[in-house]
Amino acid sequence: MQQFKNLRWSVLLLLLTLNFGCDQVSKKIVRTEISDYEHISIIKDRFTLTKVENSGAFLSLGDNMPYIFRLIILTGLPLLFLGYGLYFLFAKRNLPMSMQIALCFLIGGGIGNLYDRIVHGSVTDFMHMDFYLFQTGVFNFADISIMIGVGILLFQSIRSKRLKHEVD
Repeated sequence: MQQFKNLRWSVLLLLLTLNFGCDQVSKKIVRTEISDYEHISIIKDRFTLTKVENSGAFLSLGDNMPYIFRLIILTGLPLLFLGYGLYFLFAKRNLPMSMQIALCFLIGGGIGNLYDRIVHGSVTDFMHMDFYLFQTGVFNFADISIMIGVGILLFQSIRSKRLKHEVD
């Protein structure tokens, strides 16, 4: 049983580290190789790289808030939530595997953006997609990790509700 617990912890730590590591490596490359607001077309202007330093939250929300409020809301609260998320992930032994994976993506991505905010004073965003009818804001790999985690949780929730209705 102890061996299974150690394996579980190792896999969860690996997933967290990979999410954080991929995000930080990509941001380091962008910071050194791409100038601010430089526009690099990857796929015919549908997928581009544009380096932006975001001192706000998602889509620069809160960028104009006074520093103390940004510190509390964009650093303090995420630190508390991520700390609780880590506790929940490692303390709850009976979580479904899909929830454990989702939490690793959410927490790993969250730590990546929080690390940027603490160390660099802003979050480095650099990817942009244009799908003709709509386009994304500028985002990074941490944002992708967070969205994957949310997607897994939504899928699991819908699936469990569907299974519950089939049983009733």
